[in-house]
Amino acid sequence: MEKSCSLLIHFDKGTPALANEIKEALEGNDVPAKIDAMKKAVMLLLNGETLPQLFITIIRYVLPSEDHTIQKLLLLYLEIIEKTDSKGRVLPEMILICQNLRNNLQHPNEYLRGVTLRFLCRLNEVDIIEPLIPSIMSNLEHRHPFVRRNAILAVMSIYKLSQGEQLLVDAPEKIENVLTTEQDPSAKRNAFLMLFQCAQERAINYLLTHVDRVSDWGELLQMVVLDLIRKVCRTNKAEKGRYIKIIISLLTAPSAAVTYECAGTLVSLSSAPTAIRAAANTYCQLLQSQSDNNVKLIVLDRLNELKSSHKDIMVDMIMDVLRVLSSPNLDIRRKTLDIVLELITPRNINEVVLTLKKEVVKTQSGELEKNGEYRQMLIQAIHSCAIKFPEVASTVVHLLMDFLGDNNVASAIDVVVFVREIIETNPKLRVSIVTRLLDTFYQIRAARVCSCALWIIGEYCLSLSEVESGIATIKQCLGDLPFYSVSEESEATDSSKKTPQANSITTVSSRRPAILADGTYATQSAASETVFSPSTVVQGSLTTGNLRSLLLTGDFFLGAVVACTLTKLILRLEEVQPSKIEVNKATTNALLIMVSMLQLGQSSVLPHPIDNDSYDRIVLCIRLLCNTGDEVRQIWLSSCRESFVKMLSDKQLRETEEIKAKAQTSFSQPDDLIDFYHLKSRRGMSQLELEDAVQDDLKRATGEFVKDENDANKLNRVLQLTGFSDPVYAEAFVTVHHYDIVLDVTVINRTKETLQNLCLELATMGDLKLVERPQNYTLAPESSKQIKANIKVSSTETGVIFGNIVYETSNVLERTVVVLNDIHIDIMDYISPAVCSDAAFRTMWAEFEWENKVAVNTVIQDEKEFLDHIIKSTNMKCLTAPSALEDECGFLAANLYAKSAFGEDALVNLSIEKQSDGKLSGYIRIRSKTQGIALSLGDKITLKQKGGS
Repeated sequence: MEKSCSLLIHFDKGTPALANEIKEALEGNDVPAKIDAMKKAVMLLLNGETLPQLFITIIRYVLPSEDHTIQKLLLLYLEIIEKTDSKGRVLPEMILICQNLRNNLQHPNEYLRGVTLRFLCRLNEVDIIEPLIPSIMSNLEHRHPFVRRNAILAVMSIYKLSQGEQLLVDAPEKIENVLTTEQDPSAKRNAFLMLFQCAQERAINYLLTHVDRVSDWGELLQMVVLDLIRKVCRTNKAEKGRYIKIIISLLTAPSAAVTYECAGTLVSLSSAPTAIRAAANTYCQLLQSQSDNNVKLIVLDRLNELKSSHKDIMVDMIMDVLRVLSSPNLDIRRKTLDIVLELITPRNINEVVLTLKKEVVKTQSGELEKNGEYRQMLIQAIHSCAIKFPEVASTVVHLLMDFLGDNNVASAIDVVVFVREIIETNPKLRVSIVTRLLDTFYQIRAARVCSCALWIIGEYCLSLSEVESGIATIKQCLGDLPFYSVSEESEATDSSKKTPQANSITTVSSRRPAILADGTYATQSAASETVFSPSTVVQGSLTTGNLRSLLLTGDFFLGAVVACTLTKLILRLEEVQPSKIEVNKATTNALLIMVSMLQLGQSSVLPHPIDNDSYDRIVLCIRLLCNTGDEVRQIWLSSCRESFVKMLSDKQLRETEEIKAKAQTSFSQPDDLIDFYHLKSRRGMSQLELEDAVQDDLKRATGEFVKDENDANKLNRVLQLTGFSDPVYAEAFVTVHHYDIVLDVTVINRTKETLQNLCLELATMGDLKLVERPQNYTLAPESSKQIKANIKVSSTETGVIFGNIVYETSNVLERTVVVLNDIHIDIMDYISPAVCSDAAFRTMWAEFEWENKVAVNTVIQDEKEFLDHIIKSTNMKCLTAPSALEDECGFLAANLYAKSAFGEDALVNLSIEKQSDGKLSGYIRIRSKTQGIALSLGDKITLKQKGGS
């Protein structure tokens, strides 16, 4: 078994050295060769070799050496060799070492004294340490701080040994004297740490007698003081007030580490508004003063925690938090915006929006490559501000409309979606938005943005002038008709005869092989995507219209949208235009455009013909304009808008439900004690202490101090590991934290004999890793032992822990092995429901390479019930709106989403259909970036989907 070692040595993992070679090198006089040989000896010992023949060689040839590196390696060697026999007695040859250590402790060179003292910190054998005590204590008064520093640490570790208090009876007193006279900050910190860990009362007395000078102490000592305060306040809550004053005084310390720890300690100990405000201010100052991005992200996390527990105080800090947007890092900006958006109130909304507008304008400079992405984040932030507080929409909507023609398609889409929502929710802004949209329409370059903008034009152009400008704008952007000339068509057909036309639309199949963990190949199936070779983003200009350019790239879906928009505008024109002649003129123009688009789609100018859906849609528009009925008019002019309004109200309803769910409620027992603020004794209490006491009472009254860990719930997590008839009974209580699993194993000796060298051996499968090595225990007859085992988790995957208990009894020489039940770690412990936008879901769906397809096989006969059952089984969130899942239609498609504790995304698409015999059929497809989630979730669904019970 590997041995523990406190230092790492670099070594070449080539051929291992032989003991004879090492011995020869150690006996020579060449210092570098000796150093190399000592390193090799240490490496072999760490790898489990015993090398008994080297000990005497080292004592004879290495001990006398004056070289510092050799002496340091010698101490390392002494640390890892066996110093005791099988019965725990110190080996007689260790007397030789003892003499050498004493000489080192009295050596004129301070480095040798220091490293020897540091070595003694890691020594547990009392018999070796005892003769050295006088030499150790004399080093406490050495002239050099390096020696004193390590002497204090040695005293502390010896005092902590089981017989330490007998070896060093007056150690705390001596160290306290050292603390009062010591000038070196590091030695002072070590002395205070020794008192804190070994004689807490003395440390507290020293702190309280020097309370006025704490702010002048060194950074290291201040950190230990904060540790002491945290420990004391947790055990003795009544003492809290006097210590909080010390923390407040340390908030102005020059060290960033100290102020950060102070703020964290303050928040953990007190809920008084003054204390929380002081902590929040400190965090905001750190955000401004620290240049390291990691520090900023950590501080933002702390502010985020404060926001959830003390929102009212954080609201006042909103502008300080917003200053962090000056950092160029996108993660910091994203985190900042997330915090700010939850702190917006009617009081600060105008200031926040003004800052966001300034940031949007800054992104136009185009100096940074990620400006487009940052602009998109800002637009989304402004969008949510405008939804919460509609009155600010008028100040931002026109600024944002400048970005409809943005090169970054994602941010342009966000802008147009924002405009679409604002024009519906703010009727006052309708006229100005429509006018501005018609003016800037020619700048739009992306097909998806054009489609949405055309829908807005078709729905919200209501007056005669608006309808006419809408039709004119579309005609202008389409350019002159026809879209191609006869000569172009003949050229196209000629060239296609000579050379096979290079197809501009290619279907990319995602059936590419993936290499599995065991080295075999697997074919992943993912829907084949259609990729357009020519870019679907074009430069907007008045000479060649943007719509025309997009149509000529073969985007006929946009053509269908143009046809629908023109149809809506003509139908509205019939209502607002008294002159029948003008209406007929506009109708014939619209029909001409639609027919031209169909002609273009069926010609050989474009490398691929128009798709059937777009063709049918355009033909429907042509028929409609030739023959309009009242019902159809109603559908085209009002039903579309009604659907949109319903979608918006659904979204709002979902958001309010989420906000309600986030607001946590805590309950307390009706007979709990409540202290009344006004009846409190205020004698000798500062304002802060009084506030703190009141906040504690409030928490007690609302049940925040009550632990939510239900004992009955605990019992569900106890797993039996051995049978009742086994000589050793074991059961484990499994606690799953984010990144580690703690197994609390109770082992009971059911025999009448003493079990020696009892060891719990564990092994893991999957991405689980044992942290510590198993220890040996001795178990008396019919007694029990609690053994804790920590297991690190590195990814979301179903893991298995298996193992055995091995022990010896006095009358049997062989070791007995009891095999344990396997412990299965459930993926559900790491997955939590999460929300993402439809666009983000689609992007991830296209990007993720691992897919697991599970066929539906269930006794449940209702589609909605089956969906609910899957959501409950997989602990995921349904992203599909409830309104889309209503009514009976025989089939159902829904998207589910969850995030793991490690930040991995899990996407599930459920598509089911009801067969004629009433059974459900279909597929559940799981996609993720890593193989583990896809497989584990698939197994979970396969196991649970039967349902019925």
